[in-house]
Amino acid sequence: MAPDSRDRMVRAAIELFRERGYAATSFGDVLARSGAPRGSIYHHFPGGKEELAAEALRRYTAATVRALTAAIEAGTAVEAVRAFIAASRDSLVASGFRQSCPIAGVALDLMPADGALAGYAAEAFDRWRELIAVALKRDGVPAVRASALATLVVATAEGALLLARVDRSPTAIDAAGAELLAHVAAVVDGTGTARSATVSEARSARRGRAGRA
Repeated sequence: MAPDSRDRMVRAAIELFRERGYAATSFGDVLARSGAPRGSIYHHFPGGKEELAAEALRRYTAATVRALTAAIEAGTAVEAVRAFIAASRDSLVASGFRQSCPIAGVALDLMPADGALAGYAAEAFDRWRELIAVALKRDGVPAVRASALATLVVATAEGALLLARVDRSPTAIDAAGAELLAHVAAVVDGTGTARSATVSEARSARRGRAGRA
C-alpha cells in the first residue's frame, strides 16, 4: 500500500531535519519533498509545524529504539554500541554527507519557549542512553558506571557525526568509534575500572604536590 500524504509528510520532515535542521525547514519544503497536496498541511497537522516536528521526532525515535533493542538482544553491549555507531555512519555516508541526526537537527534550533519539542528530543537521547545502560549492566558493568558510559556513547556518536558531516568524510566517526569501542570493551572486561582509578589517583597526586609547593 502506498503511503498516504500524512505519512509522506512525516518522512519528508525527518529527511529535511536531518539535512537543514528545524528552523530552516518550512511547510513548503515538506510539501515539495513529499509531493503531498497543500491542503494536507492543516488537515493532518492542525497544530502546525510544531505538531509535524513532534510526530517526526516520535517516529524517528521509535525506529531507532527498535533497531537498538534488536542489536542489544542479538549480541553483547559492545556489539550493540558498534551497531549504534555504524548505523549513523552508514546513513551519513549513503546520503552524501547531507543527512545527520534529525534529533540533533531539531534540538540545536530550539528556543527556550519550545518546551514540548525539547521534551521529544530529550526523550530520544534518554531512551538511547537507557537502552545502552541496560545492555552494559547486563554484561556486568555497575549501574552508575553503566549510566555514565551510556552518556559517553551517545555524546561521542553525536559529536563524531557532526565532525564527519563537516569534513565530508567518515574518518572522525571511525576514529572516535574505535576509541570508544576499546574503552567500552575495557570497562566490560573490568580493566577500564582500573584505568579510571589510576587516572583519578594521578590527579590526586598532582593536587597533593601542588599543595606542598
